[in-house]
Amino acid sequence: MADGQQRIGRVRYGIVATLFAVTLVNYADRAVLAVTAPALTADLGISPFQLGVVFSAFGWAYVAAQIPGGWALDRFGTKRVYFAGIALWSIFTAMQGLVAGVTGLAAAGVLFALRFLVGIAEAPSFPGNARMVAAWFPASERGTGSAIFNSAQYFATVLFAPAMGWITYSFGWRYTFFFMGAVGLVAAFGWWRNAHRPREHPRITPAELDYIAAGGGLIDMDAAKPVARARGATWADIRHLLSYRTLWGLYAGQFFINTLTYFFITWFPVYLVHERGMTILEAGLLASAPAICGFLGGITGGVWSDWMVRRGYSLTMARKVPVVAGMLGSIVIILCNYVSSEALVILFMSLAFFGKGVGALGWAVVADVAPRETAGLSGGLFNMFGNMSSIMTPIVIGGIIQSTGSFRLALVFVAANALLAALSFLLIVGKIERIPPRVAAEG
Repeated sequence: MADGQQRIGRVRYGIVATLFAVTLVNYADRAVLAVTAPALTADLGISPFQLGVVFSAFGWAYVAAQIPGGWALDRFGTKRVYFAGIALWSIFTAMQGLVAGVTGLAAAGVLFALRFLVGIAEAPSFPGNARMVAAWFPASERGTGSAIFNSAQYFATVLFAPAMGWITYSFGWRYTFFFMGAVGLVAAFGWWRNAHRPREHPRITPAELDYIAAGGGLIDMDAAKPVARARGATWADIRHLLSYRTLWGLYAGQFFINTLTYFFITWFPVYLVHERGMTILEAGLLASAPAICGFLGGITGGVWSDWMVRRGYSLTMARKVPVVAGMLGSIVIILCNYVSSEALVILFMSLAFFGKGVGALGWAVVADVAPRETAGLSGGLFNMFGNMSSIMTPIVIGGIIQSTGSFRLALVFVAANALLAALSFLLIVGKIERIPPRVAAEG
């Protein structure tokens, strides 16, 4: 197998490494405000409530811009739109370090606007990732390719948080934004240099190109100007996509899966401190364990799914089995309500996040089913519905805690969402196969 792969070529894995790198920067830029918040709020006189509103700016913009971002990818191609997105979100990140001369509500308003712009600029990123994987990977490797770029979300904070914390402590919070903005601009130019269409890559071999195409890779997705790119996606295209039950199941499943994600990146450290009595330092160190397990689970899910494809299982079975198994495994989070040991709490949380990683194959399924002409729009719709959890989850969990004074029902809520994610893929998502383009569907 290794000799065969060497003869075919491995350029496609260089592409997914590029996706992994830019996604690391993507998630680090989402986290920079959280890292600098203690110093920033003290300096600018921003209240906790105002900070919460500023935090929400990204989610509102990110969700709202998914359809326009997906349309832009289909209209102008992945390489150009993604490059513009990285450059713009990096500039808007750096500009947050320039907030000066205002305090309180005015400062919060300026930061809200800049975070909102970051959300808009990042909107095409994950649909762009899915498009690249659909173009560069055959179906038998698409799960692994998607798992690799998706796993970057788990490592971003672990890799960048120490540097951001050191810069904030040593030089001030403003320089942390400048640093991340500079890192992003370097990533933008790295993307432009390394991200090519399959036929245009300078190192690809005919054997690898044929291998990708024979396995279902959409190698000419951006090469020509099909009808959808010439006219741009329309509301009819959206209605066409929304007419498929499989996509509704996929959207619902991603929404429920992301509820676990946003619990871990918002309330989990608070849970460790307030419910379990840990110090902030302990919580910060121990919170990395679920992130690492999420990464391992993500790689496991992708490899498992692709192994099933190569073993002759249907694509539907190969995608659904890891998702359902992983999400059912995540229900173990509810056991934290019945133990007092800190070690067991971290163990159950880590197992839950491992299961979430195994089940996070939604982007692979998007690459499997999206029509060639509207792949970006398909990814945008998927990401829009899925990331509505970024708005709902922190609010619902906060309301539960405020009403009950405990995280017990909050963990029940998270476990229930894991179960609903499994049921969405099991009962709503039908056969996983490529959806025909609208013009073909309408005859």
